[in-house]
Amino acid sequence: MSRDRPVSLPLPQLFAAMPATAVASILHRVSGVALFVGALYPCYLLDLALRGDDGFARAAALIDTGLGKFGLWLLLAALGYHLFAGVRHLLLDLHWGDSLAAARAGSYGVLLLSGACAALAAAWLW
Repeated sequence: MSRDRPVSLPLPQLFAAMPATAVASILHRVSGVALFVGALYPCYLLDLALRGDDGFARAAALIDTGLGKFGLWLLLAALGYHLFAGVRHLLLDLHWGDSLAAARAGSYGVLLLSGACAALAAAWLW
């Protein structure tokens, strides 16, 4: 048996082996898909709330559950990350921070800012 065959790494080790710019780019795509699919949740809540007093009470009760708050938190965290990563990409299109060191620092900045945004969203919801 040959020992120089490719090894399949688990996902956390795979992300640890990637450069920060690659992780930021992949997470930007993932957050975009999450926002696209997750937009159904607030649309459902809005539709429910606009049906009348009973619907509004059901929507409010759904938001008050732990799962409802977690869903809103996921959407807000994805929105914050996608916003910061999008601004980073716009700045890269203007050739601001397109050196390797600046791109790496920008990626870490996006990760830190979006983490802070997610923490603020969690504090606001709970």
